Amino acid sequence: MTDALIQPDRDTALKKPRVNSTLVQILLGILILAAIAALLVPPIPQDPGYHDFADQRKILAVPNFWNVITNLPFFVAGIFGLMLSIIGTTKGGLAELRIAYFMFFFGTVLVALGSGYYHLDPTNESLFWDRLPMTIVFMAFFSIIIGENLSVVLGTRLLWPLIVIGLVSVIYWDHTETLGRGDLRPYALVQFLPVLLIPLILVSCKPAFRNNWHIWAILVTYLIAKIAETLDNQIYQLLDELSGHSIKHLVGSAVSVFLIVALLRREPVSRENGD
Repeated sequence: MTDALIQPDRDTALKKPRVNSTLVQILLGILILAAIAALLVPPIPQDPGYHDFADQRKILAVPNFWNVITNLPFFVAGIFGLMLSIIGTTKGGLAELRIAYFMFFFGTVLVALGSGYYHLDPTNESLFWDRLPMTIVFMAFFSIIIGENLSVVLGTRLLWPLIVIGLVSVIYWDHTETLGRGDLRPYALVQFLPVLLIPLILVSCKPAFRNNWHIWAILVTYLIAKIAETLDNQIYQLLDELSGHSIKHLVGSAVSVFLIVALLRREPVSRENGD
């Protein structure tokens, strides 16, 4: 994998993060409080009704056709992002975070495969393979945000621990479901806590890049996708041909597109010059 995600003459200016120790303490405090709050809440089993999607049409011998086929954009965007991470030279990424970018897009490809598999026969067992790669995407993106805004060193060091935490949260949920006492609390923390912490990081830190609207677009896109998922049946009744869950896939795939555009178009900020 190439080290050339940014030009070499810009490495020196970008690799000296100024860690906001107060912000780090606040983030740690929020993490601890969230973990304590999760422990105080009773275990949350998977709702069996979750698998009852609005659009269950079988087309071309494919069950739940549109919920399956709308995962294709994830695959295409993920492959393009992987190629960019491996062989591309872009001005809008940090070389030190190249593994995090790679894991984000690698997870996106796996999401396409896992989600497609799940929607062929939606059950708790197949849902495991849908959620497992999603945690790779969540945690890689969180590592990227930390590295680009708070500390490159911290972002790189947290990548693998965060990914492991994400994977374990799904494995734990799956195991508790097999025991008849399903518990989604750790997975809920992995999915939603970064979404709450990332805006705080973005508004409190000086980013490594100008024109950083792509990251905010990712957050808004994710929110729209979750709303579409929640309104699955209502949207299907309104549009007739496309359900909220299928739209969730189409909108959600734009997350990878925004990161690709960011890697290609963002302009670096020199930390040493105080830009």
